[in-house]
Amino acid sequence: MKQLKIILFLFLATSVSGYGQFKIPALPYSYNALEPTIDSTTMRIHHDFHHAAYAANLNKALEKYPELYKKDILELIQNINELPADIQTAVRNNGGGFYNHSFFWSIMAPAGTAPMTPKLEKILIDNFGSVDAFKAEFEKAAVGRFGSGWAWLIKESTGKLRIISTPNQDNSLMQKAEVKGKPVLTIDVWEHAYYLKYQNKRVAYVKAFWNVVNWTEVERLIGQ
Repeated sequence: MKQLKIILFLFLATSVSGYGQFKIPALPYSYNALEPTIDSTTMRIHHDFHHAAYAANLNKALEKYPELYKKDILELIQNINELPADIQTAVRNNGGGFYNHSFFWSIMAPAGTAPMTPKLEKILIDNFGSVDAFKAEFEKAAVGRFGSGWAWLIKESTGKLRIISTPNQDNSLMQKAEVKGKPVLTIDVWEHAYYLKYQNKRVAYVKAFWNVVNWTEVERLIGQ
């Protein structure tokens, strides 16, 4: 019975992912590629259901204003205040969720396939004193985020790297962001991202996350 419920759950999730303009990207790896850090069931539900729901709800919010389908996701979330008032909250929540998850998948990779280079180590040392200090500050931001949200490593307009956290589906690209900057690394600390494997142990999930970071992509984004 439990397996039947999961199958039905995943079928319904997949069925909404193709609605409208905004469609979730395929994972750049298989569902089980990040095991044991992130289990395949969590990846399926997270990607095929949660991410798909944000896409469906974003498309639904834009139905009344079809001209907005011509904009890409960055145009929408970076200019929320210019959107019709009745959809601003929906775009903030669902557009943020759509972007954040798309970015999250891209900065993870199977363990050992995208290691940190000496060049990136130096960048982190220059910004945070040491790689360990960087990781400790990032973990603190992730664990300390009350309720649901994200922790981020961002690149500010000055070129300096900074660690922040945001609530819900907010990010540093939004107009209302307290701290603005280009995301180069993130971790999802909503419970659905880790609860099946780690239950309420967010600290364990955050520490395990380092095993699957795509440092190659992080370095590329910093260099842009």
